Amino acid sequence: MNLAENLAVERSPDPMDLTVTDLEKLQAEHPDWQMELVGGKIIVMSPSGYESEEIAFEFGAQLRDWVKPRKLGRVTGSSAGYILPNSDVRAPDVSFVKAERLRRSPASYAQIVPDFMVEVKSPNDTLRELREKINDFLSMGTIVGILIHPKKRFVEIHRLGQEPIVLQDGDIITIPDLLPGWEVAVSELWSPVFEEE
Repeated sequence: MNLAENLAVERSPDPMDLTVTDLEKLQAEHPDWQMELVGGKIIVMSPSGYESEEIAFEFGAQLRDWVKPRKLGRVTGSSAGYILPNSDVRAPDVSFVKAERLRRSPASYAQIVPDFMVEVKSPNDTLRELREKINDFLSMGTIVGILIHPKKRFVEIHRLGQEPIVLQDGDIITIPDLLPGWEVAVSELWSPVFEEE
């Protein structure tokens, strides 16, 4: 039995019965742990790899630098949880919510589906799991989901009911329906290599 299963058993005789309240209690007891509530089970997230976190931070910074001065909405990182319509609590690596949909930041989880979310593949992630997570968000109202694969240096742009658009170095990421005018070069996302002097 892994740590997440132990925690689920401690909280409820039937791990499928766990709720947002259970997650909040467990998170209060273990504030340094990052957790999600998926299908009635609490999942303890392991730290992501250094490179994947650096790329998520870079993507979020570029997005925030465009959104904030224009007052278009809110950009958050991997610790911002969303209570989704199916009662799951999930936290994308990067997310964006339009200003008119979230006028004030909630103190706890946001009870809203983000307009745009990003997942960056870390060494412990599988592409299948990340694509499923993106598709779950899209099925509940997220407009755009992006998957970034650092090792293979590609980006997938997902929309509900459409084949993903795959971008590589030399391509530009744009989301004209949500963020007209915003763009970022795929090649700008990757971790730099600093040469010895």
